[in-house]
Amino acid sequence: QVQLVESGGGLVQPGESLTLSCATSENIFSINAMSWYRQAPGKEREMVAYILSGGTIKYGDSVQGRFTISRDKNTLYLQMNNLKPEHTAVYYCYADDPWGGWGPRGSDYWGQGTQVTVSS
Repeated sequence: QVQLVESGGGLVQPGESLTLSCATSENIFSINAMSWYRQAPGKEREMVAYILSGGTIKYGDSVQGRFTISRDKNTLYLQMNNLKPEHTAVYYCYADDPWGGWGPRGSDYWGQGTQVTVSS
């Protein structure tokens, strides 16, 4: 089965940086889009950023500072600079696969999440 495995989360102080990774054995370029979402305690999950197979990138309105999404064949990245307490959340990797590049058409996949905590 398709697996998305996030890593790189942890506890950091405001102003510090963190890079998250989402690893998969699948080819990221074979599907429509890869995205980062986050969910803070008691709040709804929100889109942070996505990148389409052709390279188009979009960031969520709530993202502040220098967040950068990038990819290689098997890994999605989120570089987060100048982190703030409001960035504290569980960050999830999401794969959108309407074409069936990884399996059945109209599929999507979620990683297990990685906790990012920004606190003094």
